[in-house]
Amino acid sequence: MQMKKGQISREGFLEEAARHVTAYYHLDGQRRERLLEQFEQYIFGYSRLSVLIDDRDVSDIRVVGYDNIRIKKKGRRMAAQVAFASPREYRQFIDYIATRNQVNISNLNAIQRFTDNESHPNFILRFTLSMPLVNTYSEPYLCIRKVPKTFPRINELIGQGMLDRETAELLVCRFRQGSTLICGGNSSGKTTLLNALKETLPDDMAVLVTQQADELTTMSHPDMMFLHSLPGTGEQKVNYDLEQISIAGLTMDVDFFIIGEVKGAEALYLLNAAYTGQICAATIHAPSADRAPDKLVDYAMYESRYSRDELMKMMDCFKTLVFMEHYRVKEIFECGEWNEERRSLDYRKIFERNLGLETGGA
Repeated sequence: MQMKKGQISREGFLEEAARHVTAYYHLDGQRRERLLEQFEQYIFGYSRLSVLIDDRDVSDIRVVGYDNIRIKKKGRRMAAQVAFASPREYRQFIDYIATRNQVNISNLNAIQRFTDNESHPNFILRFTLSMPLVNTYSEPYLCIRKVPKTFPRINELIGQGMLDRETAELLVCRFRQGSTLICGGNSSGKTTLLNALKETLPDDMAVLVTQQADELTTMSHPDMMFLHSLPGTGEQKVNYDLEQISIAGLTMDVDFFIIGEVKGAEALYLLNAAYTGQICAATIHAPSADRAPDKLVDYAMYESRYSRDELMKMMDCFKTLVFMEHYRVKEIFECGEWNEERRSLDYRKIFERNLGLETGGA
């Protein structure tokens, strides 16, 4: 508390802890330093998970049980070779991170999602925590997604093989000229591509980004604003979901409107904005580029009085549809006009990974 109030520094706090260890624990130099290192990790880091959070190759951490921790490293799932000493230590850790992130984990809040964007210099940490009240087994489940604070730019993505230079130039050009929808499965690279594309926007464009978690950030753009949702849970009555934030965002003076990931009724406001000429971009889960409009319309129908056909007709305002798979741009479609006879949108495939640029219709 004194540190948070600025009354003592982090260094001063750790020096006091070192004096305490010297006075009350009879340890040799190596064991003393190890104890102080573990104490620092517990207070300022994430205890036994700190080594996994520090590892740049680890993107996801899943604590299934106190002695069963799984990770995704370079896209592969494996055992973490890290464990808590006991169920009691693991539960103490859960209580600690909840308190640290000002999260209530009472029975009224047995499932919590929260973000820590301050404690680690390299990553934003997205937590999903479910307590034994809703779990089949008696231990909490904890999932951590690590979002890099510094993200690759377009040239770096070319170097990493996500797309070639010709495709990158095509996407950058289309991104500035019309609305773009990027789709794919989990961890397919959707957000990474959107993050890089938005950094190519000119400085004289005002950009608004709304998102559920702080995954999209900027490294250089001077006129980019970011809003995130705030869920109300249990005793917490304050609630701002993506739908409300999107409505508020559309009243601002912006040239480019972005939704980090479409998951619900906010799709209607994204679609309305794009249909009125506002340039927009978003990511969405879909199995292919030409199926992305169907998914967006499904979400838009949650709060819409429009018919499905009316909403699909509006989808022609999304000029570019991108499908991501395994961190690669797999295909790009150009969305055409509504075909009244077939009662569907016309599409033109302009890129497929194994075939390159195309000009054929679909």
